Amino acid sequence: MNIVKSLLFFLITGLAEIGGGYLVWLWLREGKSFKYAIVGWLILMLYGVLPTFQPTNFGRVYSAYGGAFVFFSLLWGWKIDKIPPDAYDWLGVVIILLGASIMMYAP
Repeated sequence: MNIVKSLLFFLITGLAEIGGGYLVWLWLREGKSFKYAIVGWLILMLYGVLPTFQPTNFGRVYSAYGGAFVFFSLLWGWKIDKIPPDAYDWLGVVIILLGASIMMYAP
């Protein structure tokens, strides 16, 4: 599997996890309809399947995905909740993604 395809799976996985979790959050914290929870749970089940398409072992994929999750969460908070990241957020994300990339793609 090439790196671009792997990164695409990380992107789709991140959207599934954060999007599904956000729908459950809206149901529990914001009083939205139970339909939000149902859709959120279905999306979270998809999140459980997507990492299996990555080319390496469970521990490495989920560890590297932790870095992707931090990045996607920061973007989600910025674009959806309108809370812009500061310079320290960006610095932290760069460091985390560098480490995750080494874990996932080093020979």
